[in-house]
Amino acid sequence: MPHSRAGQASGGGHVALVALSGFRAREAEMLELGMTLPGLHDRAQALAALPSLGVLTLAGMTPPGWTVSYRDPARVDDALVASLVAERPTIVGVSALTASIEEAYSFCDSLRREGVRTVIGGLHATACPDEAARHADAVVIGDGESTWHDVLADAAAGDLRRVYRPSQAFDLARAPLPRFVLLGDRERPRFTVQTARGCPLACDFCGASRLLGPYREKPVERIEAELDAVRAMRRRPIVELADDNSFLSRRSAPDLLGVLERSGVRYFTESDWRIGERPEVLERLAASGCVQVLVGMESFAPGYAGMGAKAAPRQRVMDAAARIQEAGVAVIGCFIVGGDGEDHESIQALIDFAIDAPLADVQLTLRTPFPGTALHRRLASQGRLLPDRGWSAYTLFDTTFVPDRLSVEQLDQGFHHAVRCVFAEGPAARRAAIRHEIWERRCRMT
Repeated sequence: MPHSRAGQASGGGHVALVALSGFRAREAEMLELGMTLPGLHDRAQALAALPSLGVLTLAGMTPPGWTVSYRDPARVDDALVASLVAERPTIVGVSALTASIEEAYSFCDSLRREGVRTVIGGLHATACPDEAARHADAVVIGDGESTWHDVLADAAAGDLRRVYRPSQAFDLARAPLPRFVLLGDRERPRFTVQTARGCPLACDFCGASRLLGPYREKPVERIEAELDAVRAMRRRPIVELADDNSFLSRRSAPDLLGVLERSGVRYFTESDWRIGERPEVLERLAASGCVQVLVGMESFAPGYAGMGAKAAPRQRVMDAAARIQEAGVAVIGCFIVGGDGEDHESIQALIDFAIDAPLADVQLTLRTPFPGTALHRRLASQGRLLPDRGWSAYTLFDTTFVPDRLSVEQLDQGFHHAVRCVFAEGPAARRAAIRHEIWERRCRMT
């Protein structure tokens, strides 16, 4: 595992950082579909290989006197535990998504039985700190950067607090450079860079928009430095912007686009469809290196209200997507199955639309009430959360609640049917041809 050694200073030690992420699904059928269907398999593999920007950022602000190691295993096993015990760290820092949090808890329990102290953070630990504290020696709530130095100082002194909570949101103008060198020589299909934290829209299903504090933008100078650091790892890298909604900000979009263009990177990002109605973005999006943008098109369920401020007639949304693609950038339309009002007819309507839509690609997920979200609170108050499906089912591909018009089994079956239809060989090949045409047009434009 890669290490960064900076000389042992007084009060230092060794911190081992472990990120648990990757493609997960509870249902065996969904696991099989995810590994075999064209398009779906490629996206799952790309997500699994993404570096964990959060822990690499903490590594970047770890002070001299500390050594750091980084791991992002696909799964936890006895060999991983044994290797960490042999490393004799002062502390092990663990980051996990909701779908992998039960695995993270078991991992922390195993390390603690061996006398290794652990600290856990991330969105799930922030939403459920009391739960996380039953398995780790310390829990970091919110922005890790705000309290990381305190965690390390207390770990070195052998006096960890149970909970570390920031007094205020971290100022992204002080964002440290992620320590990308810890990734070592393993081939990475994409690197990650964050230009803003959270989203001003705060949709009811989205935890990232508020759990880590208010929406904030990173100064373009810091973004430029991070892109330079990525380029030092690879001459012409592909970057995934770890943003909830790129370009929806108070900051000048041309300023951000200019930094991205000067960096020479190719990048993928997420934004909402309204960038297709913003000439100042469309005119420079392809030139800035943007290859693909994921756009939330949400749901065909008649009672779905999750679009919030993004709500608009479907044709207007598709017209905006067409303009983005005409500008030389492929659009991945993201659709959610399982919204209130979902029934057999609305699922079939989504299938028909997704197969025929002139989009470069599509993504299908199940509505998932992540802890800390308004959606989770509402479904919990209605008694609709499934008690037999724990956090490991919160994958975006498994049903975790009682639908209002279908049974749980019918929603599961409907979703699996939609995935099989939409990602079948014919529709996948058709979307691949659309991507090829868009990128050919892009080459002619540049």
